[in-house]
Amino acid sequence: MKYLILIAMLLAHQTFSQSFTERELKTKITEVTIYVQGGLITRTGKLDIGQGKSILRMKALSPYINDKSIQVKATGDLTILSVNHKLNFLSSLKKDEKIDSLKKQIEALEFEKLSTEYRLQILSEKQSLLNENKNLGGETSGAPLTQIKQAIEFYDRELTSIKNEEITARLQIRSLNKEKEKIEKEIASVQGNAELPTSEIEIRVDAKNKNIGNFNVTYLVANTGWYPKYDLRVASVDQPLKIKYKADIYQNTGIDWENVHLKLSNGNPNESGVAPELKTWHINYARNSILNLSTYGVISHVARNVSGKILDEKGQPLHGAMVQVMASNVGTVTDVDGNYALTLPNGATHLFISFIGYIPQELAITSPNINARLQLDIMALEEIVTIGYGTEDALQKKHAAVKIRGNSGIARQPDAMPATTIENQTTVEFDVVEPYSVKSDGDKHSVDINSFEIETIYEYYAVPKLDKDAFLIARIINWDQYNLLEGEANLYFEDAYVGRSMLDARSLNDTLNISMGRDKSIVIGREKVNDFTKYKTIGSNKIESRGYKIIARNKKSQQIKLTLFDQLPLAAISDISVTANDLSNGKLEEKTGEVTWELKLQPQQQMELNLNYEVKYPKNEKIILE
Repeated sequence: MKYLILIAMLLAHQTFSQSFTERELKTKITEVTIYVQGGLITRTGKLDIGQGKSILRMKALSPYINDKSIQVKATGDLTILSVNHKLNFLSSLKKDEKIDSLKKQIEALEFEKLSTEYRLQILSEKQSLLNENKNLGGETSGAPLTQIKQAIEFYDRELTSIKNEEITARLQIRSLNKEKEKIEKEIASVQGNAELPTSEIEIRVDAKNKNIGNFNVTYLVANTGWYPKYDLRVASVDQPLKIKYKADIYQNTGIDWENVHLKLSNGNPNESGVAPELKTWHINYARNSILNLSTYGVISHVARNVSGKILDEKGQPLHGAMVQVMASNVGTVTDVDGNYALTLPNGATHLFISFIGYIPQELAITSPNINARLQLDIMALEEIVTIGYGTEDALQKKHAAVKIRGNSGIARQPDAMPATTIENQTTVEFDVVEPYSVKSDGDKHSVDINSFEIETIYEYYAVPKLDKDAFLIARIINWDQYNLLEGEANLYFEDAYVGRSMLDARSLNDTLNISMGRDKSIVIGREKVNDFTKYKTIGSNKIESRGYKIIARNKKSQQIKLTLFDQLPLAAISDISVTANDLSNGKLEEKTGEVTWELKLQPQQQMELNLNYEVKYPKNEKIILE
């Protein structure tokens, strides 16, 4: 019976082999659409297909393919019967070549270091030889003065040369050690990753006649994405704002992209496309309720910047780990030492940290320095697709939107556009004109999207009670026509780098306000006027008076608009009253106590403002004023 079963299996295999011809379909990545998280890969290839049924295999593909997203199109006299995807653990991605290259670099450094150390030994022996022969003349008779002078000059010249060469050699050894340490870290990072399988796509076709089949295959992959970045430049406050729109791309898909057509989309295939629904909200007595911190937020105030180091379970830095501000487009990847730095958008509360083969973490932003240590995911090879903090089912919902080509709405374009804008129904794509190559190394690769000038309203804001500097605010009207996304911005004012800021493109206002940093040429002062600091008692009440002089001076060569803010105290109880005596025509907001002055200062003009008020309260009480 066993022999009959074996014979039947052999016959079935022979029949299958005869009915299907197996061929390798070689394809090339021609286009990549990169989302905020994830990417859509397009491969093309052609093959001579014989008459009948064939199995076509696409080999050595990324192990991070989402098999539910695979789509195959073919032209030719053939029919696609089925498409399957599988991992190939027998054909792993090779790291040996890169590691061997790094080890050869270390060998070259060690040889150079050894040669330098030998040179130090020679210099030491040379100095010893000089010291042993420094006695002039015999033990009883001294050398002539001319000979002594010549000897001193000789020893001075030779010893100076030896010491200078020693210093150079020791500095060179120190530099070689640092370079070696850097390469060793890179080797540890490469070796620390679990050996990954490749994947294959199997396409079964039936051809009525021998013909050439042209194939177009698309699929979604994880472990890639991009973040918007900006360079904002203001030459002077009477010139338009220059914006350079960039993208920081990263990819760890396991496959290098060589000269591909890039598209950048603000869509996120990891986000669910299903609209949320409210659930019934039950309330109870406080003693029977449990506070849900995720609903109310963990902290009320967070740092504007955050930085730190991402390590593995052994304490080694992770190069290329993704660090993202949750619920935003702001993120980055770690450098070779595992370091990262981010400017935080408003409302940022949590960071999402992930790396291939490691368990991701969500961390509350509670300080300006946040470090993390990721643990190896023992299920990494079984669950090979890592898709961030979204849902896997959403991966195939985003990229099928109908495309509508539209106008980017840019007013003036001083430079050639490196990308064109495609407006979809729910997303915006930037079509990069020049082909790009992106290595699968986890590093950041900068791509220029656009550059343009925008007519901008510049205003200065100052709060002299808290800070003596004036801050330049660039106000962009109808900014939504420029398809800006939330992201970090490098600020340049009057040809000088002044810091980083956050471009908050999630604003619902028609005007986008961008803080361009401090301007030291606007001088602000605030000082107490002693003549207005008085105390007096009337009946059962005490009256305290305060007076301040606020000075604003424009040292620039252009007129500026300056808005100054100060405040009066608000009475917390009815027994206390606050009266404004002199506000120099400032606008008082009764509900908040905020006082605002809107000034126009001519070049070199200086203005002085008064802030005088008095507080009445019961004389047996005490209050604290400035």
